[in-house]
Formats: sequence, C-alpha cells, structure tokens
Amino acid sequence: MDAHISQSRVRGRTRAPPSKSYTHRAILAAGYSDGAVVRDALVSADTKATMRAVEGFGGSVDREGQTVEVTGFDGRPETPADVIDCANSGTTMRLVTACAGLGENLTVLTGDESLRSRPQGPLLEAVSDLDGRAESTRRNGLAPLVVGDGMTGGTVEIPGDVSSQYITALLMAGAVTDEGIDVELTTELKSAPYVDITLEVLADFGIEAERTDEGFSVPGGQSYRPTGGEYSVPGDFSSMSYLLAAGAVAGAEGDSVVIEGARPSAQGDSAIVDIVRDMGAEVDWDEEAGELTVSPAPLSGITVDVGDTPDLLPTIAVLGAIANGDTVIENCEHVRYKETDRVSAMAEELSKMNAHVTEEQDRLTIHGGQTDLVGADVDGRHDHRIVMSLAIAGLVADGETTVAGSEHVDVSFPNFFETMRDLGADVRED
Repeated sequence: MDAHISQSRVRGRTRAPPSKSYTHRAILAAGYSDGAVVRDALVSADTKATMRAVEGFGGSVDREGQTVEVTGFDGRPETPADVIDCANSGTTMRLVTACAGLGENLTVLTGDESLRSRPQGPLLEAVSDLDGRAESTRRNGLAPLVVGDGMTGGTVEIPGDVSSQYITALLMAGAVTDEGIDVELTTELKSAPYVDITLEVLADFGIEAERTDEGFSVPGGQSYRPTGGEYSVPGDFSSMSYLLAAGAVAGAEGDSVVIEGARPSAQGDSAIVDIVRDMGAEVDWDEEAGELTVSPAPLSGITVDVGDTPDLLPTIAVLGAIANGDTVIENCEHVRYKETDRVSAMAEELSKMNAHVTEEQDRLTIHGGQTDLVGADVDGRHDHRIVMSLAIAGLVADGETTVAGSEHVDVSFPNFFETMRDLGADVRED
C-alpha cells in the first residue's frame, strides 16, 4: 500500500500504542512461566510472531483486545511441530533462539528476506559455548537457524556492540537453566536501555538478574511468576517520537498535541522528550498523569548520540531536515543492522525530498539550513520506522508525499495513519 500525505496542521489528544519492546519480553516471560496474563499488550505483526513462538514451544495464547492470556511451558520448551516463522521480527528471533537452545531436541527458526539478512552469529556462538547446539543452515551466521540440545548455562563472552537483544535472550533463558548464565561483554554495550527494560521485566516476573563488572548475571533454577499472575505493558516512547515530532513541526498555531500513556519506564527512547525540547519545541511532561503536551516552535539543529537509542534515528533525521542549522546524529553504525540500513535509508529518502544530507559510516548530518522539503515519491523500505518518519516529513513538505509500503506500520503502530488523520493530518492510503 501507499500513503499520500499533504501539508497539514495537527492538534488534539491521542494515545501512543503500548511498548513493543516490553510486549515482546512480557509475552515470552509469560511463556517461560506456567501461566500469566499480559495486559495492555501491543498486538502487532512483530508481537504476534512472539506469540506464535510461545505456542510452538508448547504454550497457548488467548487474546481478547489488548489482553493476552498465556499458558506457559514452565521453563521447558517442547520441540515445535513445525518451523517457527519469526516473520520480520528480529526481537522474536533473537529472544527465541536462546529459548530454543533449552530444548531437548532441535528447533528451526526462519523469517522473511529482511530478517534472514540480519546477524545472529554471536548469539549462535554463545548458545554453543553454553553446551547447546546453534547453527546457521547456510553457515553464514544468518537465518534459517537450527537450535537446541539442552543449553545448560555457564559463563559466556559476547560482543555488546552488535545487538543488545543477544544479552536479553541469554538472561531470559538463563534464569531457567541449571547453572544460570554469566554474560561477559567483549565490547562496549550499545542500546543499553533495552537491557534495562529486560531487567525491569524480569524483576516484575520474579526473576533475579543483575549487572556485574564484566556484564550481566542471572542465577539458574528460577521460576517466572509475576505478582498476582498479571503484568501491564507501558506506553511506547519509540512510537511517541512520531507524535511528538508531528506536534513540534506541524502543530496548529496556538494549539498543541497531547499524548497519553507516557508514564516513566526504563525505555531509553524517552530521550526523545529532551531531544525535541533541546531543538526548541515546547514540551511539557506530566509524569504522574502520563501525558506529554507538545506545541510547535522554530527548531534548531543539535548533535545527538544514538548509541543507546537507535530507533530514534529516523525521527531525529526528519526533525533535522525541518530545523535550522545542522543536526548531527552520531554513534549510529549499529543502526545499519535493523529491518533495513536505516542510516542510508533516511539519507537517500530525505534526499529525494530535497534535503541536504551527509552520510558517513557512523554519522548522519542533516543540513537543515540548506533544506526546504518538497513532496516526493519515497520508499518506506519495508520498515515501519522509515514509513512513519517519512510521513511526518510529508506534513511540512511542499506538495504531496507518497510513501510506499505504508502497511508496514503494523509492526509497531498498527493504527498510525488513523491516528494522524484524527489529529487533522491530510493522509490517505491506497
């Protein structure tokens, strides 16, 4: 599908979807338990993949709206009757790889073309080092994967600068091994707040895990048991970033956009609040009420390090294209290994809209002072975050912007375009 966006002004009250990161972890944690209810879950293409994996390992998932009732496999995943298809969800594949490593027999994991190009090698090596079996069918560190043979735990080394999801996967699985798992990082950890999210979810499910001088540690022999048998998912700051950006660049004069569901949590992407403020927009965060209010103002370019917040790069790039001066996005090489190479994708697609951009391996500079965005036909690259960020650019570009692949917002923000229309955006899909 294509989305067609024209210059618009937005105003009003809306609610961001629940967190994708928390939902993935909560659904799998419920799978590791003997049963739990996950409330306020994000139901999207990615999180459905994690639900299917839990069912493949012998659990059951019953969903009514945003309430997901899981009967778990109690720390002992069964051998799936079929291949587990992770679709486009890298989080699912990585978290499930370590879970599959616990199985007595073998599990085959695969996904779509994009997912089959994303690196899994370090996690496969870690599972093997922990006495499991983990192989790439093509022997190149990429899916399809074959994993199993009863990973027992122990101490393992793993790089921290490829994907924090490797650490999350090992911590979640390590809690139910006999020995537990000590993860020693061989390189600096990128995207550290995502591991903080994991530690928070584990604690809420009754699992002890901690940071150490070398990395992270989780004792074995534990059981997943959330208090009262339930867990509630907080709102998603990655998704809020598009709503904040829309209010900052396309808000109606004298009016504001109010975003509900913005309660504090371990999400690193809550940094978007300060980023938008630092660029000059008026943002008020009532943390107790969980509400963000953003009003438009002239923006100025800033320098942002996205080492811990890779998912914010597309949003920041768009803000930079609209701001005065240069916006420099640093420490972003790891953002090239997402659903697509998001650094190149934003550089190339914004350039189609007349943005002046300088792309380097670990840095993206948007020259806002030399940019007047114009509508264009742009490619969402089958990536939900590219689609949504380009749609925000379309709100201020001169003329109509057509974003190809609009259906991919279903990965994290299924009703994104409906939400934008409700705020007053001129958007149609065909």
